[in-house]
Amino acid sequence: MPSLTGLGALVTPGCPLLLLCLLAATRPDRAESNPADSAFTSLPVGEEMMVKYSNFSLESHNLSLTEQSTAPVEKNITLERPSDLELTCQFTTTENLNSVNVSWKKGDELLENTDAFNTTKMGNTLCSQYRFIVFNSNQLGNYSCFFGKKGHRGTFNIKVPKVHGKNKPLITYVGDSTVLKCETQSALPLNWTWYTSNGSVRVPVDAHMDDKYVINDSYANQTKLKIKHLLEEDGGSYWCRATFPLGESEEHIELVVLSFMVPLKPFLAIIAEVILLVAIILLCEVYTQKKKNDPDDGKEFEQIEQLKSDDSNGIENNVPRHRKNESVEK
Repeated sequence: MPSLTGLGALVTPGCPLLLLCLLAATRPDRAESNPADSAFTSLPVGEEMMVKYSNFSLESHNLSLTEQSTAPVEKNITLERPSDLELTCQFTTTENLNSVNVSWKKGDELLENTDAFNTTKMGNTLCSQYRFIVFNSNQLGNYSCFFGKKGHRGTFNIKVPKVHGKNKPLITYVGDSTVLKCETQSALPLNWTWYTSNGSVRVPVDAHMDDKYVINDSYANQTKLKIKHLLEEDGGSYWCRATFPLGESEEHIELVVLSFMVPLKPFLAIIAEVILLVAIILLCEVYTQKKKNDPDDGKEFEQIEQLKSDDSNGIENNVPRHRKNESVEK
């Protein structure tokens, strides 16, 4: 009878227990073959990320609400890099705490992973915590806690640092140079990028290909774009974009480039108005003076006419008298 090798050698009536043990030992671990069924992956996503990224710094943020609160209570949170985040809402009420429902939402989506939440009671205050790892831009947004039937709400607005630039349009002139500037208050972006508009499309500014532009990134939290030999077509919209590990933030700057005739136009308009006003004043003066002189000329004319009339009357009167005298002498 041929000898048996391997496990087949153990298949004898006397060794069933040993065979079962060997099969159990050589059977692939179920947790390894199906991660979804393992104890580790059954943890909430937040806890799983906390295990994997345990070196992340913990950031805790709190909000306090009362049953008298009518408007939502909000808090802004700025994150520059992936972080271990703990959000806490405290709700103080005179109701029975056991009857107060607590829920969390990200935007309009209900967060149903209850293992990530921790709710405790302290006197007449209900405290709910939500802890998770923020490791990409998809996890940014609004996280809200809701308490009770009236839905008292507290909201955490999570976003990357804001970029600051010049809010008002920057006005300069043809032929000059100008500098556009953007900065963050304390955050350090991974890099900065400048864009200009080409109609409805944004075009990256490449200072290496065009000597018209000079980009200065001497400070990590600041960027400057110098534009030389300005033309009127250089005016328009510019954007500076800061890239952070968790996402991007940008600011818009409007540049207006004027020709030298533009500032002269108001001055020329003022001069034209002054000349017109002076001309009107002179015409009014001439008209007024002429009107004053017209009555005197009329009186003189009337006096002359009166004198002529008197002289004519005198001659006519003298002629009959002379004739009368002649008749008497005869």
